[in-house]
Amino acid sequence: MSKEPPAELSHVAYASRIAALSTHLDAILLAAPIAFATMKPSQLPEIAGVYTIYTTESGPTAPYYIGRTKNLRQRLYNNHLIGPLNNARLKKYLIEAQECVDLPASKTFIRANCHARWIAISDMRERFLAECFLAAVLQPKFGLYEEH
Repeated sequence: MSKEPPAELSHVAYASRIAALSTHLDAILLAAPIAFATMKPSQLPEIAGVYTIYTTESGPTAPYYIGRTKNLRQRLYNNHLIGPLNNARLKKYLIEAQECVDLPASKTFIRANCHARWIAISDMRERFLAECFLAAVLQPKFGLYEEH
């Protein structure tokens, strides 16, 4: 019995898909970061996309969180930065991991320590695939261990 999978099951058969998803990885790592400390709604586009949130210490290749959204401005500013606990999971994860003691502390932590990068992706299916690929490659600290 051969140890090689049939050609149609080999990773080589998926090389074009992997290459296409790799362009999203390159794009998000090259995207201009924006610090939550200075973030204003007008700096964020009201478009669909995929984003990473990371700390200055961890850097963009070790994100705290990766997500996808229909509206980057709404998700990053209104939910992650100023919203309540139930609107953005990162704050919940910070509290559960005891990196922050409560909601105000988690908001302060995000504002003082975190940056975001994003890429625009209008197609819903492509956003999902890009988010999954980025999570598989970058392995964010939070968000991988909860199903919903």
